Amino acid sequence: MSEYSREEQRKPRVAVVFGGRSSEHAISCVTAANVLQVIDRDKYDVVPVGISTSGHWVLESGDPERLSITDGKLPEVDVTALPVLFGANRELVVSEPDQVPSTLGEVDVVFPLLHGPWGEDGTIQGLLEMSDIRYVGSGVLASAVGMDKHYMKVVFQGAGLEVTPYVVIRDRDWIQDPAACREAVDALGYPVFVKPCRGGSSVGISKVNSLDELDEAVAVARAHDPKVIVEASAKSPREIEVGVLGGLDGGKPEVSVCGEIAVSGGGHDFYDFETKYLPEGEEYTALSVPAELPEEIAADIRAKALTAFDAIEAEGLARVDFFLDADNRVVINEINTMPGFTPTSMFPRLWAASGKDYAALVEHLLTLAMTRRTGLR
Repeated sequence: MSEYSREEQRKPRVAVVFGGRSSEHAISCVTAANVLQVIDRDKYDVVPVGISTSGHWVLESGDPERLSITDGKLPEVDVTALPVLFGANRELVVSEPDQVPSTLGEVDVVFPLLHGPWGEDGTIQGLLEMSDIRYVGSGVLASAVGMDKHYMKVVFQGAGLEVTPYVVIRDRDWIQDPAACREAVDALGYPVFVKPCRGGSSVGISKVNSLDELDEAVAVARAHDPKVIVEASAKSPREIEVGVLGGLDGGKPEVSVCGEIAVSGGGHDFYDFETKYLPEGEEYTALSVPAELPEEIAADIRAKALTAFDAIEAEGLARVDFFLDADNRVVINEINTMPGFTPTSMFPRLWAASGKDYAALVEHLLTLAMTRRTGLR
């Protein structure tokens, strides 16, 4: 049998890439632990690739237990593992000390389970586009817009979606004229939410109830991103989330049922890192899937989720988050182009309630990525 024939008959090779340089490194590892458990190894050749917090790419073990949160300890990529990189012809190359680099073969698709800057923001998507490698999820533009809460809101407003009032505090604004920044935030009215503009997983987010709390909250957010966004609080809001999946064979995107998040007790004023990911936060969080909503409101929210998905030209998957205020007014909060796949994450729950279990969800995303063309789409 020729070498070409053997290559033609091999299983598609999936590189699951996780970790990364952002403050969401640990959550990316946890997400990878769950995805690695359900990928069909009879159908795919799976290669786990970790990116350390220092930016080194390594060949990881892919052990789901090692990549999980254990006794409150957050996981991280093993920086001592063998270095890997993408070489010519979409090949994954391993570099061992004092050895000639060897190849793991051509990668057919990358599943980039990276959250936050340097992963979810268009950077790794650009690298993969340059390498002509297919990958799961949105492209460069959608990833960048979906990561930056400021420009996300600009695009949403252009698409006719209502957003929460907000103030952007850039690095130079806070350094040169903090008084003007405080005045602009004051005009929003309290409480407000202070966030890193290009972050997720509720890392660096603070709820601020008065002006004297603002400076500390800005400092917390700036520790993660020099660009900060401050958002007004919705009136008696309900938090509603919807999942969107790209359609197979060129079909229209699919929309899940609506889910609702309610947080109370334990000193948690909102859906923060602990209530999202840590076991001790579960008792303060109620996830209702499907959400109890009038049919017409649920339909409106699902339609707006599709509008948001198309507005940023998202691909593959997204979770779209909304506020439903006391007057039943639907206000979009944000879109997440690489939502978490952890056991407590809303995205898999939404699709499970919509008839697509965890393994089917992963299979859908891989099939979608492998069948789309590379380059401009």
